Amino acid sequence: MSAPPRWSWLPASGSWKYHLLLAAAGMLVLGPLAGVTAAYMNFSLGFFVGGQVLAGLLGSAVTAGYGADGKHGANYIQTAAASVAGMSAMGVLVQAMVWMGLPQPPAWQLVIYLLCIGMFGVGVGMLYTPILVDRMQLPFPSGHAVANILRALTDPLLLRRSIAKLATGVAAGLGIGLATTRVAWLGTIELSASTFGAGMVVGARIGIPVVLGGLLGWAFRPVFIGIGWLEAGDPFRKITFLIALGLIMGAAIVDMTLIFARALPAARRNATPVPPAADWQRVHFGRLVAWVLVWGAATVATGHLLLGQPVGFLLFAVALVFVFALVNGISTGVSDSNPISSAFVVAVVLMALLGLKDPGVGLMAGTVLLVSTSVACDMQQDRSTGWRLGTNRVMQFRYQVLGIVVGALLAVAFAKLFMAAYPILLQDQTVMKAEQQPAEWSSAMTYKFVGMLRSLGDDKPFQRTAIVLGIALGLVIEALRKWLRARAGGRPLPFVIDAVLVPSPYALSFGGFVNLPTSLWFGAGSVVSSLLAARRDESRDLPDDMSATSLFGGGLIAGDALAALGLGVVGLLVLL
Repeated sequence: MSAPPRWSWLPASGSWKYHLLLAAAGMLVLGPLAGVTAAYMNFSLGFFVGGQVLAGLLGSAVTAGYGADGKHGANYIQTAAASVAGMSAMGVLVQAMVWMGLPQPPAWQLVIYLLCIGMFGVGVGMLYTPILVDRMQLPFPSGHAVANILRALTDPLLLRRSIAKLATGVAAGLGIGLATTRVAWLGTIELSASTFGAGMVVGARIGIPVVLGGLLGWAFRPVFIGIGWLEAGDPFRKITFLIALGLIMGAAIVDMTLIFARALPAARRNATPVPPAADWQRVHFGRLVAWVLVWGAATVATGHLLLGQPVGFLLFAVALVFVFALVNGISTGVSDSNPISSAFVVAVVLMALLGLKDPGVGLMAGTVLLVSTSVACDMQQDRSTGWRLGTNRVMQFRYQVLGIVVGALLAVAFAKLFMAAYPILLQDQTVMKAEQQPAEWSSAMTYKFVGMLRSLGDDKPFQRTAIVLGIALGLVIEALRKWLRARAGGRPLPFVIDAVLVPSPYALSFGGFVNLPTSLWFGAGSVVSSLLAARRDESRDLPDDMSATSLFGGGLIAGDALAALGLGVVGLLVLL
């Protein structure tokens, strides 16, 4: 029996008013905040930080009056809000259509298509949850971190300190975002609060390899021009994005091989069925299968009837989701990395082997993989949080579904809004020269998708060579890293080896997707974060899963996104 809330105005826990409060907070307040941040990051950088920590932190403020039981309510809020954020980030698919000169269907058709894919992804993610979360008990580092945060934030003093650090970052990001439009020299140095903040979130072990990747691309640009892989004036990322894709694929091959080699024997050892520990863990399997079948069919139907895509390639994409939701789910559960871009690229490559020549079909069919694997792995990660807290699994499923509905609407809305407010987002950067590349809007995810899809109709042998080169490098580097870690007995590698001499291919690849100034600001934020974390003892203020620098960095991202959104809206109103 839950204790009554501390404040009389709060609805009773479990009542319809209670769930209305949580749903409104997650879907209408924190979800859009995390959504605009994720959309802005994808347009400006090309990746986005999940909204779980931000939503969990602010959601805990909403449920603080429920005491220790408030962790479940905060978990429901962050589940809905993170789903809104993840879907909102998918607006770059609309940008990809613009870059490729494809006719854009009506907004409502895109919303329905994304909605169907998202609902399908939710079902597939839940379908694999008993395997990955309950049976294999993968760690899901971010899910574990959010669970610890939600437990810790039942302490009112800790909650106030955490929100204060986040609010300071938001204020700074908002101020810097506004200042860069007014102060000329800030624009000259291409300062980006969100890029700096993203570096603060990940730390120097990730940020330094990003800088290294950018510097290598810049240094080898004359070589690429000399061998005919680039033309004079082309930005280095016009070819390095292919090498970077290969790096990710090569590293993923090593990781997936080792993950399956370790996970499958463990699954066999734990093959004895374990009965559900409590009611919160039970799911109606028959209804779940029906959900997956219905929304899978709806995805194919909307893709064909509304968007005119071939049924064969849509069916193939839906079938691949069952493979990548498991593979990417294991990757997320073990390494906290969800390679959704790799799922998209591999799907397009496989469809090309089946005869695909139309880039537009590749984009719309690849969207099924991109959105579904993002949603499915987010589902599994959230369920790992719920598994640690004992949160009702069916109720979490419902909150995630609500988040998908709002997120599908906001994905298209934010895409239209940002592209209307910032026309530079409409210009195809894959055909721009180096001096034409925008300073703030790298759009790395759109860049890699469009560049890959264009190769379907403009086959250039050296592009395949670049991908193969990247795969070979990714295989060698990741295998060497695994060997060094084994010799170190599982201890972290020395910083110079880990970040410089044998850097992570995943981090190194990001430097090949963006322009050099973006890499440099990203790396600067990561170095500052790591130096500050090393110089101060934060254990008295925050749990191990949280840090002042990461909260401040997340606030910088959110503040910069709000500044960009506000300036864009004001600019549109002036034009009207």
